[in-house]
Parts: sequence; structure tokens; C-alpha cells
Amino acid sequence: MRMQTGDRDAQPGTPTVYVVDDDPAMRASLGWLLESMGLPVRTAANAAEFLRTCPQDARGCLVLNVHMPGMGGLALQEELLRREQHLPILMITGYVDPGEMARAMRRGAFDFVEKPFDDEALLASVRAALRQDDKRRRQRAERAGGGPKGG
Repeated sequence: MRMQTGDRDAQPGTPTVYVVDDDPAMRASLGWLLESMGLPVRTAANAAEFLRTCPQDARGCLVLNVHMPGMGGLALQEELLRREQHLPILMITGYVDPGEMARAMRRGAFDFVEKPFDDEALLASVRAALRQDDKRRRQRAERAGGGPKGG
């Protein structure tokens, strides 16, 4: 997974925006946009690279292209559920297939965004996904009896 500039100083456990897209220009553009807002970013060119390099206990959210060669976004979402990795997922796609959208949302996708997307709308969705991940982790820690955990 390629580490973007904004991620170099990130501490372990720092919420990170993971971007998985097979289009190098889209990865670079998303990386730049997210970094410009001060968010740590890690990018991957495909699902296999992401799975190989993403920590099991990763914090943050995943911006995921639906249509990629090999394992596509929906298959990666399914694999993450199987592995019990619960990053909020923002699905991005060049064209919306209502069946794919419904399938992704039933499996817990946080949002489904069509390209070209509005930068501010995408950033708002990323911020909301990061808040959701933080809230879910705090609730899980409280249920486990450990109380709120800082990070």
C-alpha cells in the first residue's frame, strides 16, 4: 500500500483514510484531496494489495472503487466482513448499478458516491465515516467493560 505524505507522521492507531482504486490518477487525486484536509491517507491499486497491507485493527474508513479488475469493491467488502474488519466503506463508481448499490448498502456500506463527485460532499462523507468508526469503537470498548478508550 502506498503511503501518502500525510500518513508518514501518523501514529499507530491514528484514523486513516484508505483509498483503493485501480486508476492511478484517481488514487493520486483522492490522496491529494484528503491530505489537503489534514487527513492521513494510504492508497492501494487493488483489493489484494489492500488486504495484504491493511492492519486487522485499522482505524478510519475505506474509499473503495466498485469496479476494478480482479477482486472488485463488492467482493472486497464481503471479504472484510468475513474477516470481521469493520471500517466504514464509501463506495465510489463511474456508473451506478441499482442492484450493486442495494447489495453494498445491505452489507453496511456507509455511502455510495458516483464519479465525478463533488469534493466537498465526498469530504463531508469521509468525515462522517471517521466519526462513525470512532463511535463504533468506543461503544465496543464500553460493551467489553473496558470503558472508553483513547487513541
